[in-house]
Amino acid sequence: MAVPVVDPSLKTVPEPVAAQSSRGARWRPARADVLAVGVYVGLGVLVCLNYWVDVQNRVSSHLPTDHSWFEWLFAHGAYSVRHLENPLFTSRQNAPDGVNMMANTSLLGVTLPLAPLTMLVGPQVMYALYLGAALAATAATSYWVLSRHLVRSRAAAFVGGAFLGFAPGIVHHANGQPNFVSNFLLPLIVLRVMRLGEPGRWRRNGVVLGLLVAYQIFINEEMLLLTALACLVVVVAYAAMRPRAAWRQAGAFAAALGVGGGLALLLTAYPIWFQFNGPQSYRGLQGGVFHNWGEDLKAFVTFPRDTIAGDEAVEQTIGLTEQNTWFGWPLVVLAVVALVLLVARSLVARILAVLTVLFTVASLGPKIRFDGVETATDGPWAYIPDDVPLVEMMMPTRLSLVVVAAVGVLLALAWDVLSGAGRPPVPAPRTGENTPPVRRRWLRPVGYAAIALAVLPLIPRPLPAQPVEPPPHFITAGGWRPYVPEGRTLVPVPIPSNVHGLPTLRWSALTQQAFPVPGGYFIGPNEKGEGVFGAPNRPTSTLVYATMDRNATPNITEEHRRQAVEDLRFWRASVVVLAAHPREAVLRDLMTALLGAPQRVDDVWLWDVRSLVG
Repeated sequence: MAVPVVDPSLKTVPEPVAAQSSRGARWRPARADVLAVGVYVGLGVLVCLNYWVDVQNRVSSHLPTDHSWFEWLFAHGAYSVRHLENPLFTSRQNAPDGVNMMANTSLLGVTLPLAPLTMLVGPQVMYALYLGAALAATAATSYWVLSRHLVRSRAAAFVGGAFLGFAPGIVHHANGQPNFVSNFLLPLIVLRVMRLGEPGRWRRNGVVLGLLVAYQIFINEEMLLLTALACLVVVVAYAAMRPRAAWRQAGAFAAALGVGGGLALLLTAYPIWFQFNGPQSYRGLQGGVFHNWGEDLKAFVTFPRDTIAGDEAVEQTIGLTEQNTWFGWPLVVLAVVALVLLVARSLVARILAVLTVLFTVASLGPKIRFDGVETATDGPWAYIPDDVPLVEMMMPTRLSLVVVAAVGVLLALAWDVLSGAGRPPVPAPRTGENTPPVRRRWLRPVGYAAIALAVLPLIPRPLPAQPVEPPPHFITAGGWRPYVPEGRTLVPVPIPSNVHGLPTLRWSALTQQAFPVPGGYFIGPNEKGEGVFGAPNRPTSTLVYATMDRNATPNITEEHRRQAVEDLRFWRASVVVLAAHPREAVLRDLMTALLGAPQRVDDVWLWDVRSLVG
């Protein structure tokens, strides 16, 4: 069963009306397409504008560590291609244990194809280029699907595509999480699912769907899961609303789905096995860390931070989770009115209504939140056990990203109807001449104005960026090379972690992972096999972090020194390096007390520990 694109009931305009065009009009859609994509590219540049001011030394103000992680991922892709190493695993971070890249957000479907460009321009430039391009590409593929398969008005498709690519929830994730803006395959996957029921094309449709799904697994599995859940709801809703049509298509749909599922599984079987059974894999997250992250009801009517109408002060109350909805009250009112007016005449609108209601409720989490306050009222997730496979890793608030997609399609549908493309022509008079459809003259301008007033406040602003300490010349110029032989590590101080050591993690990325480092920013297993953030602290890393927090050097004992040597042996260290840092004085005193007097080499303090660790 599927929603067939060829079913005229799903279109906002009958096929014969769409076919009415003159030879001279054939070029207009092409020009419209180029203009639409050009605007999307311009918006992508706008969003990343603050990074381009100093692309080498700026990161996201909101998620600086995530930003650095994705720079590191681009470097990982380049390193894997250059050295022909297995990209599913790396030992260049968290040495010597390494990191399971399939069990982390790794963006391999992007970083591997773009590896040559990363080698050429570096991970910082590659990150900023890709972020803007991914936003624009998502808008462009959404525009293409809408304009070719749902609406006839190019303006309607443009509005819907712009929202789907640059919706508040998507732009929010652009603050350091490009995997959540890399949604350019999702409209194509949805389209292909909707066409699975086409008679006589089940092999081709299944193969194309399988290839798209397999590739999306290497971009963002979570967004693929959300898309699959949304498609499931669409198919069930269509079958309930059009049971006879669904039954006629059931055979072709099942055959195509079997082909697509089998092909996707064949192509991704080993990587998925590696994700759950390979080295440094894990099962679930310790304490179900994300399970309580439900959407705040007030967030739906709040203007998002990174838009022209947004206010950062709101985050102090309801901004405790991600800003996945944050539509602003005008868009919420518009969406409700549009659904009420369209559900009686459009099957698509009815399905969108089901998606919106179902996923809005599902996004509320285990407890209902309002205006930053967790109420005593149970939400839907209160009745779902924490240890259900897949569910245990999900954040309820991210289910609202399906609502974002539904609103984007609804905007296109509403604009299409207002433009007249979605209205069948009035029956021709006896003279045989068609007459324009009868409309209230005020409806079109009022409708356009309502959509504009709802959408324009959501135009994104350039993402906030902050300067980050540049890497020391000792690192970028290769001064470390005589001290770090093959098979040994460079230990930066502070040791990279999820909380500390952002600049030192970038040392690895900006040298394109020329040397391995201990610690890092990732998810790996604890002693129980549960996923935890970062490497388990060793005595020396714990001592370093505590010294930084207190800004005071503790009394160092022989036991501390013994543990430091043991930790350095575990890390296979050859050199310890301290560069300019806000806590440089106390960290130098600490490491001197542990390891002896350092050398000043170029612009760093250096402890050559090869004689200590053997």
